[in-house]
Amino acid sequence: MEQNTERKKVIFSGIQPTGVFTLGNYLGAIKNWKELQEDYNCIFSVVDLHAITVRQDPAALRKQTLDSVALLLASGIDPQKSVLFMQSHNSAHAELSWVLSCYTQFGELSRMTQFKDKSQRHADNINAGLFTYPVLMAADILLYKTDLVPVGVDQKQHLELARNIAERFNGVYGNVFTVPEPYIPKISAKVMSLADPEKKMSKSDENINGFISLLDDRDTIIRKFKRAVTDSDTCVRYAEGKSGINNLMSIYSSVSGKDFAAIEKEFEGKGYGDFKLCVGECVADALAPIREEFAKLSKDKAYLMSVCSEGAQFARRLSRRTLEKVYHKVGFVKAEN
Repeated sequence: MEQNTERKKVIFSGIQPTGVFTLGNYLGAIKNWKELQEDYNCIFSVVDLHAITVRQDPAALRKQTLDSVALLLASGIDPQKSVLFMQSHNSAHAELSWVLSCYTQFGELSRMTQFKDKSQRHADNINAGLFTYPVLMAADILLYKTDLVPVGVDQKQHLELARNIAERFNGVYGNVFTVPEPYIPKISAKVMSLADPEKKMSKSDENINGFISLLDDRDTIIRKFKRAVTDSDTCVRYAEGKSGINNLMSIYSSVSGKDFAAIEKEFEGKGYGDFKLCVGECVADALAPIREEFAKLSKDKAYLMSVCSEGAQFARRLSRRTLEKVYHKVGFVKAEN
């Protein structure tokens, strides 16, 4: 990343390497990340430490982590403008997480809805990491004096906890942490499952027709959209009770840039079949360059590792200042080099 003396606000965001990203990941986060690079100092991390709260196959995790880096680069993350690194390559995340866990109340973590949800889904592995996961997330954010964190609905609670921890620590030791604010994009899509539009699109969906992978080929994308669940109406309009069509309209709007009024006018007098085909073709066209660039980048492990190595070095320099200040404040004796 190029050094920039201008004081831009800092944005931190992370994404787990637990499989190929979906259209939901792209429209809800990654597409916005690409645009944020122009106006903010962006720090993006593939958060592999978070991934192991669920048991992972080691070889698969390594491949998925590198694939995640390649997909982010293919999606427009520019290592000359942003910091991109693997979370496990900066030990400050784990170190700060321990200190912050001593300033986090058990009751606060008990109220985290994602812990409750994941405990139900992984009842055979309710581990301590799953419980303290939000503290590590707070460390991710607070290490870099982050001003803004892009958040979806399911992460607002975690950001609020990070804010509470920062304010609690600052209340004891003075102005140590920047208290982060949520960043709500002007245009943000919450993409729902194509098979069940009441549920968020997820790569863990047992129905493969429910999600679009960024690496799905054109025919697969169009076929999945043709099979998307809609309703018994035939009119393309955004309205209560039309969750399937509302979801397709949101996707089409995010990809094409057209608002709902323009979409309704475009498909006036046309049926759902025409609409679903159009959305599928539009999404396929948008994802084709990403898939092609990924195919090139994924074969160049040396380049991917060089990007992550440079990003990790930059991240370590930034975070070391914060960690040293925290260690001094809590009373640790500074190590002699």
